[in-house]
Amino acid sequence: MGNQLFRKVVIFGVGLIGGSFALAMQRKNAVGEIIGFGRSSQTLEQARQLGIITRSGSDFKAELGDADLVFLATPVGQMADIMARIESCLGPHTLVMDAGSTKGDVVEYAYRNLAAHIDRFVPAHPIAGGEQSGAVAARADLFHEKKVVLTPLPENSADAVARIRLAWQLCGARVSELTPKQHDEVFAAVSHLPHVLSFALVHNLAQRENRDLLMSFAASGFRDFTRIAASSPEMWRDICLANRDALLVELHQYMQELTALNHALLEMDGARLEEIFRIARSVRSNWTPQ
Repeated sequence: MGNQLFRKVVIFGVGLIGGSFALAMQRKNAVGEIIGFGRSSQTLEQARQLGIITRSGSDFKAELGDADLVFLATPVGQMADIMARIESCLGPHTLVMDAGSTKGDVVEYAYRNLAAHIDRFVPAHPIAGGEQSGAVAARADLFHEKKVVLTPLPENSADAVARIRLAWQLCGARVSELTPKQHDEVFAAVSHLPHVLSFALVHNLAQRENRDLLMSFAASGFRDFTRIAASSPEMWRDICLANRDALLVELHQYMQELTALNHALLEMDGARLEEIFRIARSVRSNWTPQ
């Protein structure tokens, strides 16, 4: 194997995340061959022409039996089916990881569908991405200085977690660890809720008769707040449903905050408004993305 961390990697979903992981690992000479599986042969051929994968796969047993790593980089909604289909094809030493934005549901899928290999399934969530998707958007530096959260399972061996950690570090990422429950609670607050709010604002304006007039005067504040509403509706539908319980808690707390603002406006309570804005400004000004 030489300096290669993995001789053979199989990627399900060669889009922005899966493709960028492949390019980053190749740049570090950390992988031998990369095999891609996906729903579209055209997309896989495009990924091959872009140098992201060595070739596309057609036979699970042939490709997975001697794979060092299987990377599930598809939308979360597809993972349970993929796990069920690959379980009997995995080799005795094959590591499996995902890149799902939610972890509780993915871990549940794994316990149900990868039971015989659960010690080698290491859940992961790279905190990187963008509005662009697909193989053409993949780039080798996508994960540079970005966070990747691992949520190891009690069954995982220290070696399995260490190899997955090293893979992401080779991609330039800074790796953290949380439990699956902690992960979903954290990201409901700081990722899933903001996306829901952004989608909701744009949807609200879209229902109005004068929406063209409103949009014609929208400027940088609207642009910055609603940028994430350009994200994939399919993906965010799946994320919201998968993290439903934690997201409902966050929505409830946010509605209480809106109620407080509504009350302050009704009462012409400028002092209360200023206090809320001052605290928010202070926290936001002192925050530096890590």
